[in-house]
Amino acid sequence: MLRIIDARNGEPTDVRPGLVRVHAHVTGADTSALRVLLVADVLARALELGGTPVVTVAAPSAALREHADALGIRPAEPDTPGLGRALHVVGVEDTAPDGVRIEVAPATGPAGTAAPPSALRLALLARPRRRPAVLDPAALTAAHDMLVRWRRAVAGWATHPSRPIPEQVRHELRTAWEDDLDVPAVLQVLERVEGDDELPEGARFETYAYADRLLGLDLAREIGARA
Repeated sequence: MLRIIDARNGEPTDVRPGLVRVHAHVTGADTSALRVLLVADVLARALELGGTPVVTVAAPSAALREHADALGIRPAEPDTPGLGRALHVVGVEDTAPDGVRIEVAPATGPAGTAAPPSALRLALLARPRRRPAVLDPAALTAAHDMLVRWRRAVAGWATHPSRPIPEQVRHELRTAWEDDLDVPAVLQVLERVEGDDELPEGARFETYAYADRLLGLDLAREIGARA
């Protein structure tokens, strides 16, 4: 069960089964607003992985929606007022209606950066959401290099027979994202799996494919590509 910190009181709250409406509250079209949309997207993915039906609600500007589309952030859906529980994803200085408030720290850097969108997405995900994210060239280059390495590794592992995800690894992944949506901890688990040569290649492939349902990084993109 997903447990999230409610920024109104700093206390954890369990998101129990049943319809959840994830409201992303954004103004403007800067990178901080884009980060709010991204956190709402990953939150919805985490809930769906746990079997919870989700409606994602947002009203970004056309410019911000364009940047969000490039990052693979799901489009908004019609709201269902009065149905289910509402979770409000907001910037630290933004307001939201009554309900669980999930704060996202600012991000510094242009939303329309020339970096590949997937690298920008990873650079934002790699930083804890309650800490400011600085999208400088070093951060974007590191994210891009990691994506290149992981996609090549996944493509290589995919040529081996599939093997089940080790239960301990699955537990570590779910524990990470169900603990206040700790995506950096998810990435740390994947780094350990990458370097664990005792795990069968097929198990490593299935692990990355499973985690990518949360991350949305298109990690299987290089499968079948020519060398």
